[in-house]
Amino acid sequence: LTEGAQARARHFLSEEGVEGSVLRLGVTTGGCSGFEYVVKVGPLESDDLVQAYEGFRVAVDPVSKQFIDGSVLDYIDTVGFAGFKFSNPQAKSDCGCGKSFDYEL
Repeated sequence: LTEGAQARARHFLSEEGVEGSVLRLGVTTGGCSGFEYVVKVGPLESDDLVQAYEGFRVAVDPVSKQFIDGSVLDYIDTVGFAGFKFSNPQAKSDCGCGKSFDYEL
């Protein structure tokens, strides 16, 4: 996570205000390229892989880890786009919206 992504994650988690919540990163099938990134606030699951940052934790389920391993997560706030953006070295191609990607197994 870049500094910008960390700052925004702290903001989202403080707004959520639920004790024990983590920033959940993952992948689901869908989107216009086959796989879609997931960034949400939620509870910690028993099989999650967890990374601690200053003031919060990030959780990734074991299946999603293989798809986003090595990725950098940033938070972008421009006139045309505001949100988390993955830079995924494993993605074969990205959708124009930046929220989905193609992955070659």
